[in-house]
Order: sequence, then structure tokens, then C-alpha cells
Amino acid sequence: MSGVFRVLLTMRIDPDRDAEFEQAWTEIARVISREPANLAQELYREPGPVYHVVTDWTDEESFRRFETSEAHRGNRARLDPYRRAVRMTTMRLVHRSPEGRKA
Repeated sequence: MSGVFRVLLTMRIDPDRDAEFEQAWTEIARVISREPANLAQELYREPGPVYHVVTDWTDEESFRRFETSEAHRGNRARLDPYRRAVRMTTMRLVHRSPEGRKA
């Protein structure tokens, strides 16, 4: 997994629209998963509602190409009605420790 490019989106969602947001995100995630450079996507929620989307890509160049694509602009437009604030953080995997203890 060395070299994996990870994107973390932190989003504050309108409180009354969290179920709609989750449904829209799930549909969009299915489409994004077909991108050859997309390795994985996960959606996390904390109270607020604040969501964290974690996506892993083969490399930064492939992610940036996707990020500027017409298809992705459409994805963002579908999620915009639910979002109050968005912050994006990007990072590269440097090291992964061995798997945890096995029972």
C-alpha cells in the first residue's frame, strides 16, 4: 500500500437532511468506485451531524484528474444542497504497521 494517496473530507450536514445525504453519498460512491484509480471509500459520522469521507487512490495525479473532471463536478453538485461546510485534507501513506493481534 505504500504510496497510497488518501483524501479526507470533513462535512457539516444540515441536521434534518442526514438520511438524504447518506443516500446520495452511497449512490455517488458506487459510481466513484468504478474509477480505476479509486481503491476504497468510507463514510463516517460523528455527532453534529459531521461526516468524514475517506477515499484512497493509487496516486495523487489520478485523484487530481478525477477531482477536476466533469463527472466529479456533478457529484459535488448533488451533495451541495446537504452541506453547510466542507474541508478537504490530503495525505500520502508513509508506513502501515503490521495487522493487529489475532485472537
